[in-house]
Amino acid sequence: MHYCRVAVKYPGKEGILTYKVGEHVVKRGDLVKVPLGRRKVEGCVVASQLSEDDVREEIAGFQIKEVEEVLPEVMSLTDSELSLYEWMAKYYHYNLGMVIFESLPEIMKRPKKIDLKNGVGKTLPHDLGELQAPIYKDIAARLDRGFDRFYIHGVTGSGKTLVYLNLIRDTLARGKSVLFLLPEINLTPQFTETFLDYVDCPILSYHSGISNSEKFIAWKFLKESPNPVIIMGVRSSVFLPAQNLGLVIVDEEHDSSFKQSDRCPYNGRDVAIKKAQLANCPVIMGSATPSVENYFSFTHNKNLQDHYFTMKERIAGNFPQIELLDARFGGKKLSVDELSLWPFEQRSIDLIKSALDSGEQVLVFVNRLGFANYVQCRACGHKFEDPNTGVALRYFKNKGILSSAHSDFEIPMPEICPSCGNMNLLQKGFGTERLQEVLEQVFPDKRIDRFDRDEIKTLNALTEKLDAFHRGDIDVFVGTQMLSKGHNFKKVNLVLVLGVDSMMNFPDFRAIERTYQTITQILGRAGRYSEEAKVVIQTLVPENKLFSTIKEHSFNGFYEDEISIREFSGFPPFSKLAVIHFNGRFRDKLIEHSVSVANGIKEFCAKNSFKVDVLGPAPASIERRSGQFTWTILLRAEDVAHLHTTLNFFEKNYNRISGISFKIDVDPYHTL
Repeated sequence: MHYCRVAVKYPGKEGILTYKVGEHVVKRGDLVKVPLGRRKVEGCVVASQLSEDDVREEIAGFQIKEVEEVLPEVMSLTDSELSLYEWMAKYYHYNLGMVIFESLPEIMKRPKKIDLKNGVGKTLPHDLGELQAPIYKDIAARLDRGFDRFYIHGVTGSGKTLVYLNLIRDTLARGKSVLFLLPEINLTPQFTETFLDYVDCPILSYHSGISNSEKFIAWKFLKESPNPVIIMGVRSSVFLPAQNLGLVIVDEEHDSSFKQSDRCPYNGRDVAIKKAQLANCPVIMGSATPSVENYFSFTHNKNLQDHYFTMKERIAGNFPQIELLDARFGGKKLSVDELSLWPFEQRSIDLIKSALDSGEQVLVFVNRLGFANYVQCRACGHKFEDPNTGVALRYFKNKGILSSAHSDFEIPMPEICPSCGNMNLLQKGFGTERLQEVLEQVFPDKRIDRFDRDEIKTLNALTEKLDAFHRGDIDVFVGTQMLSKGHNFKKVNLVLVLGVDSMMNFPDFRAIERTYQTITQILGRAGRYSEEAKVVIQTLVPENKLFSTIKEHSFNGFYEDEISIREFSGFPPFSKLAVIHFNGRFRDKLIEHSVSVANGIKEFCAKNSFKVDVLGPAPASIERRSGQFTWTILLRAEDVAHLHTTLNFFEKNYNRISGISFKIDVDPYHTL
């Protein structure tokens, strides 16, 4: 009798159970169906051909059930693929079976034929210049030496994509596939179209915008195809079964979209690095605004210093001039005309008019959706809040609703205050809708359109908007961070940035870094084909040192300020972090348990002489969601091994408390 161990698709501490093989033939990596209680669940074989002696201790006193079904071979995992999942489960302290099956497509019995786009392999549009050629040659010489890490720090418009394309073509010529990761779905169409012209192989796009059937077809195609292919997609693409992988590229590695917030909170960038290591191939990361942790790693690790490359100049066009506008009122009462333009300064309106009169297009950036951030009664102070979270509702004027940013709750915009009946309801703050309305009133003969997630919900809608802008059918785009990433607009020489103060003041240690990255990325949309371009930043604190580094286009200036703060405060890269989230219906019980856990962890760390700071417990930034309260404990350690040992202690001793669940987030992007 042979046995196997199966990571089952069922939430639990380990989720790895032992089963009899029976008449089936199974190997490590096979997907199976097994009985679990009264249910039949899916699982993945993690160890096979085990004798009774191998499993004697774990089966003692139990009635061991048999594997009931082996799923199609096309879904089986290779040892490298399963090893990646096992690393994730260990590093992120997440159930192995859930890690696997949360990333796999549903098996389709009658899949259609895959609709692949095939490149035509034209000559590249530009020869590598003085900035790109040395970087390309250096990396190309090391492409076939196995796993290695490289970083290309190139300003926006410096030609990173051109270097990528040359390296991709070299990799394909060696008969190997390429995984190209992007932070967001809205970047895949333009990169796919660019690559189609210059590579002679299929390009497979993979993201949340495709159906489950298409995802299964993609998986099946990659499993069965022996030929090289380019896989282009968002973070979930990292799990696709690329055969004979020869190169992994992570573009815009700094972007927060690579970090998954629900289910297993993995970082796609870090998983991609591990995937490259397991495939024994190089990984290249690139950005105009490197993450502080990565920049520190490449510049302080002697083994990586010659793997870090910079491109400080654009291929065409100059860097835009940065102008800071002081948006403070200074205690004065605004005139009717000034109120009608709010939140724009008159100077901003004048610059927009000048650009439009010259036949140019304009981008206006604000990182908030809707018309107003919240609505409040002027008479009694009543504020409209989401009953599920206690967070203020945002006003969406076009839809006539108040909507929550953190749940599905929404109500029609009331005409009177429900508390006192007063009709004077103040609309506080601003978002993309308000900016669009102001500009439409000031420039009635111009087409002002929005570029945000409320307006663009599908890839087709995204493509239509971008095509209209490129044709000149749209004069001004008002948008959120969707505008800042990767787009190449020929007629944009003016970009306005509003609302940055709220980003800077967000209570998180990465707030300044995120603000710098966002502004730098958005200013990269201006002046790519012009010698004279301008970016205007409206702010209440123009004297802030951050803006000086942005005006000077000085990443090093920003980094030196930020890294000194991080070192003083003990945050990454000078430590490793993990957040434990506790959830429960009863607040008092939740707090009591959180305090007990924090005290237990402190005692454990003191006993073992671990330098682990235990911060909290404290309520989450949104403490209540849908009847559940959330409290958190932040762990901060200088030694990553001490951090994981501490988390293992927590899981072993505190994982089963009635009415309270927990979730561990290793390397959190947000700490609140």
